[in-house]
Amino acid sequence: MTTLTKIYDTSLTLLTDLYQLTMAHGYWKTGRAEQEAVFHLYFRKNPFEGGYTIAAGLEYALEYVRRFQFSEDDISYLAELEGNDGRPLFSPEFLSYLSDLEITCDLHAVPEGTVVFPHEPLVRVSGPILQCQLLETALLNLINYQTLIATKSARICTATGGDPVLEFGLRRAQGIDGGLSASRAAYIGGCAATSNVLAGKLFGIPVKGTHAHSWVMSFEDELSAFEEYAEAMPNNCVFLVDTYNTLEGVRNAIRVGIQLREAGHKMVGIRLDSGDLAYLSIEARRLLDEAGLTEAAIVASNDLDEATITSLKTQGARIAIWGVGTRLVTAYDQPALGGVYKLGAVRNENNEWEPKLKLSEQAIKTSTPGILQTRRFLNENGAVADMIYDELQNPLPADNVLIDPLDPTRRRFLDESLQSEDLLIPVVRKGEIVHQQESLEKIRERAQQQLDLFHVGIQRHLEPHEYPVGLEQNLYNFKTEQILLARKLTQS
Repeated sequence: MTTLTKIYDTSLTLLTDLYQLTMAHGYWKTGRAEQEAVFHLYFRKNPFEGGYTIAAGLEYALEYVRRFQFSEDDISYLAELEGNDGRPLFSPEFLSYLSDLEITCDLHAVPEGTVVFPHEPLVRVSGPILQCQLLETALLNLINYQTLIATKSARICTATGGDPVLEFGLRRAQGIDGGLSASRAAYIGGCAATSNVLAGKLFGIPVKGTHAHSWVMSFEDELSAFEEYAEAMPNNCVFLVDTYNTLEGVRNAIRVGIQLREAGHKMVGIRLDSGDLAYLSIEARRLLDEAGLTEAAIVASNDLDEATITSLKTQGARIAIWGVGTRLVTAYDQPALGGVYKLGAVRNENNEWEPKLKLSEQAIKTSTPGILQTRRFLNENGAVADMIYDELQNPLPADNVLIDPLDPTRRRFLDESLQSEDLLIPVVRKGEIVHQQESLEKIRERAQQQLDLFHVGIQRHLEPHEYPVGLEQNLYNFKTEQILLARKLTQS
């Protein structure tokens, strides 16, 4: 039993949009349910106006595929749905088909923790078109959010310059699964621990926490509150000092810290949760050091994000540990990744792959046809560029020219001596999971190792360096031809 199996105690097969089921009914009704198709899950812009994105959520997606099956309750519910004529929306024969349906698709995906960029497929789904369609909404739901939060976490951890970040967002997260998913993704992105005890149990994430203002307020005075907490929890003392007067709270914490030291224990530190964190942390550090409590850490919270942390660092704040909650788990400044799932190719009646293109008046929304893969080129210093290519074009041309999908004048010629690796790997074959489950620690390490492959400029929060990503030259030319053909057909 996997970790996520413990979370899912009911069928989640109906975690989908109704139009996926109505299209499935249409495919079945027209005899096209088994027609082979390829879909790609990708996003169009890096979140937070940043220079990179960290893929996450794949384990959740694989668990969904593993458990995909319409239950009796699911079928009964679908049988109750009505069309606009008051008659059943779905035929009994179709519902019988769904009740016996098993996923036989292949999935290729980038491993969790991989640094990815716009237009690159995070997941490629191939198989019967009806099944591919039924997987769409759930895959987007499970991949989009965790990818967003892992990226936000990485940005925040970059801002601290290596200081530990504690994820404190459960009480502000969007529901139970939002809280669990956020804790998991935040750890992938670099957070050192979480306040979420259930996430600690399920995922093995270190948990941290001491006391709230209510503990202090429940006593006659602050000093007594600290003393009683130290008596009860001498091995977990981080005192929250801003209930009444912050600097006086620091002095009370120092008194108890000295008492702990004399008793053979150690005060871990103090926490600041309001006010001028730069000024207060500097003054608190002075008071702690003067009292000989040089090892006591200053923890700060209070609606922190990468911008606030960067500002506090610039002001010389003496904060050693950062507690980040609301603005992390809600991705406060961009609440959605905007991932999409587009058809890339279908097998026609001649058993040949037929690339498909979705046209738009906005160039960024025009999809790329084919069966896509991303190849990353590297030299001794790290990643150089990513090339999106079509596996139907085999072999690939040797000149390795990539073209910006939104600006054909921006081209990059890649040296033949560069090493390369393809990012999409097989994770499901014929409906069977073939990707070995990874520890969260390994995924977290991969995210850091991946970031180390790239120029530090991509981690810049303002006007980040733009890492080169483009379409392979033949693919770009083919896409252009298909766009021109589609426009000609629609205008004729």
